Amino acid sequence: MAIDLIHLEEVISTGEYAKIDRFCDNHPDLESLAAFLRDEFNFDLVLDQDLIEGYVADSSNLTGRAEALARPASERECAIILSSCFKSGTPCTISAGKSNLTGSATPEGGVLLSMVRMLAPEPKIDADAMSVSCPVGMILEDLRNIVLEKTFGRMMFPVDPTSRADAAIGGAIACNASGFTPGQAGSMRGWVESIDFLLPNGLKISASRGQYISRNGRFVLSHKDQKQEFPVPCHRYPAIKNASGPFSSPDGCLDFVDLVVGSEGIFGLVTRCTLSLKPCPKSYLDLFFSLPKEKDAIDFLEVLQGRFAGDLSGFSAVEYFGSNCRRYMDHEARLFRGGNQVAVYLQIPIEKQSPQDAALQWLELLTGSVLRIEADSIILIQSERDRALLIDARHSLPANSLEVVKRYGTYTIMTDALVPPDNFRDFLSYTHNLINSEGIEYVSFGHLGDCHLHFTLLPDKSQLERATKIYDAIIAKSAELGGVYSGEHGTGKRKRADFLACYGPEAVHELRKSKAAVDPHFLLNRGNVITYKGES
Repeated sequence: MAIDLIHLEEVISTGEYAKIDRFCDNHPDLESLAAFLRDEFNFDLVLDQDLIEGYVADSSNLTGRAEALARPASERECAIILSSCFKSGTPCTISAGKSNLTGSATPEGGVLLSMVRMLAPEPKIDADAMSVSCPVGMILEDLRNIVLEKTFGRMMFPVDPTSRADAAIGGAIACNASGFTPGQAGSMRGWVESIDFLLPNGLKISASRGQYISRNGRFVLSHKDQKQEFPVPCHRYPAIKNASGPFSSPDGCLDFVDLVVGSEGIFGLVTRCTLSLKPCPKSYLDLFFSLPKEKDAIDFLEVLQGRFAGDLSGFSAVEYFGSNCRRYMDHEARLFRGGNQVAVYLQIPIEKQSPQDAALQWLELLTGSVLRIEADSIILIQSERDRALLIDARHSLPANSLEVVKRYGTYTIMTDALVPPDNFRDFLSYTHNLINSEGIEYVSFGHLGDCHLHFTLLPDKSQLERATKIYDAIIAKSAELGGVYSGEHGTGKRKRADFLACYGPEAVHELRKSKAAVDPHFLLNRGNVITYKGES
């Protein structure tokens, strides 16, 4: 039976926690702390700036700095460094695969805690439970390949973000990363079955899904003879693909595992997890087809939603190549037909049919009286060469966009917002009109099945200020239409203003209360999602 009372565990001995407390009472400098950790725990806290420099940057391009680097290889070492930072008042930022785009792994001083050595023990698959227990420092694509190999292609871990070859499992959990599968089934949260979790003070919570459920908007944390309330966020949390800050429940009842997934490390550190697996389909059908204009793609989406009662999670991908993609995408002449300006890519798992029968069924649907897609605009992707060409074309969009702004001496401004399906047409019309009214170059592409497109603005220097205001207006519009500002990339430090615009000041206040309950000085992952000192 689920309870709201959570008993905290000690990872190191009571005496070792006390030893850290006594040493840190005098607020030691980092040089003294490094010597203490080396002498007492044989733990290396690196102070060499030349070495630290290789860890402080992530894919957000934000400037980072740290005075020390910790690279724990075990949960015990994680507890030691977290407890030491907590007791000494030292800010600590967790870094995993460094593939995030929002600056969540970019330190602003203090200790950088890198998870690159958290690779043991090896993943363990439970075939009966269809789950895998795994270390959080492992790269997500490595785990996916191990599961396929060890189950002889019978099982898979389905979440496949674009950065899966670089993203660590812990980082994917921290931002509720998602992949190409539409709906919440494409995100990490629904596949996390259990976690080992260290609070900022170094004490541990072992939680399985359904074990701990908050009551009346709070958990109760218990350690020895002390109990402390841990309030949870209760603001609205749209039930769509969502990577916009920690999970929240207006009724005050939420699963502890759900709270941790997507919380971007502000409540603590996941040191190990168990993830659900699913059976591998017999095969896949891959279709790419181009269309005259965006209205045709939205018409297709609405037919698809009607055919599957709004649930597109049975697809592996419903992807979109939209406005100006032909201009910025490699291999466009091989993929688009005639004057068609937009395109859709479908990947459909096949269970019972033969690939030939599935292909015929879908070709009949696409070219039939409802959709009337021209047959010569449809490409059946069958070879590895064709798949590689499509992947290369998709990846070329951000790369070629980046080359444009490099010539301008500026940078891309990309949205990650999405809205519910009923409001998708309105959102697209508003966004296209707004950008076009300023004459700013842009390209749009993304996850059509989730009504989640990335509008990538390519401003020159004279347009930068206005492009930033356009971005803010798009975020405000997505919130107005019941959507969120991030479908897959999270909040980090870059999008704190977006969290405020989406959820309002009361949500920020709630989150600050939750954070302060376990980290009163906002030391761990300081600056992620919410600010340290309370400003907006």
